[in-house]
Amino acid sequence: MGLSTGIIGLPNVGKSTLFNAITNLQVEAANYPFATIEPNVGIVKINDERLTKLSSLINPNKTTNALFTFIDIAGLTKGASQGQGLGNKFLSNIREVDAICHVVRCFNDKQIVHVFDNVDPIRDMEVINLELIISDLETIEKRYSKIVQKAKSGDKTSKFEESICIKIMEYLKKEEFPDITVFSEEEKKIIKNYNLLTTKPFLYIANIDEQDINKPETNQLFLKFKEYIKNKKNSSLVIPISASLEYEISKLNEEEKKIFMDDLNLKQTSLDIVINSAYNLLNLQTFFTFGKDEVKAWTFKKGMTAPQCAGIIHSDFEKGFIKAEVVFWEDLFEMKNEITAKENGKLRLEGKEYLVKDGDVCHFKFNV
Repeated sequence: MGLSTGIIGLPNVGKSTLFNAITNLQVEAANYPFATIEPNVGIVKINDERLTKLSSLINPNKTTNALFTFIDIAGLTKGASQGQGLGNKFLSNIREVDAICHVVRCFNDKQIVHVFDNVDPIRDMEVINLELIISDLETIEKRYSKIVQKAKSGDKTSKFEESICIKIMEYLKKEEFPDITVFSEEEKKIIKNYNLLTTKPFLYIANIDEQDINKPETNQLFLKFKEYIKNKKNSSLVIPISASLEYEISKLNEEEKKIFMDDLNLKQTSLDIVINSAYNLLNLQTFFTFGKDEVKAWTFKKGMTAPQCAGIIHSDFEKGFIKAEVVFWEDLFEMKNEITAKENGKLRLEGKEYLVKDGDVCHFKFNV
């Protein structure tokens, strides 16, 4: 269950600079619109101290981190959905991501051109949002045209889907993101198949000046934008990051990076901030598998049962699930091994109804 996010925004807001900082890849981040033409894809390992500690107990043949995929597409602009700039064909590259990372500019710098000649993060966000809405409206209207005749004939499945399409179109035609919370679980399953951009969770990156990084509340552009997003209905978070500063940090070795971050009183890198925020936004957690061959971190959705988590590893594990041996990672680290953990009552057997918790170390028993 790899996690993925698409990075969007206007040209010259810091998208590619942030992508470079997060992934340590050198992609073009030039000071002119549409520097990014083909989408850049970066896959990074998720840093997890728990995985490192567990691995140190057993020195396995392999230690496998959970992965996070970032897709940086070309800067969008007003009219992209009608083919302006580079058009909206690039949106197809991020339709299947788990979340959208929308970078907005919250800093003034006359040396970095802005497509509208002045900085206004709310306006910039709304320009992009409208393009997403228009693109999704086109997608949903195409789907509607395919099922409307079947619905008229009395086909119950098509009639149910027709009602969903109509509700979504009502939102989009009012230039609003659909409020996904008003749909039933059955409706949400169908909506998920549409891969609409406007129904995905949004992580807004407020790209601030590096001098504001320890006091973002003094940045009026950021404060105004954060307040605006707080009043919106869609699932979203706003985090302040200085993309240029993070890019400079990303070029340092580990020792230099620690000194530099300590001097600036920075506790986390932009990568850690974005990943932790995305996990919170998407309600994701981590369980581990532990063995001499491999110690591995797995991403799962909070509320998943033991069989469902077993299915993340392999579908046969879920189909033939019998039970799970479970120990909390900290208990295992303290006890040094599973035998001692079991003797001290820390390792237990769980059945099909068990809800896996963040930090659980699981060994699944199954029979197919």
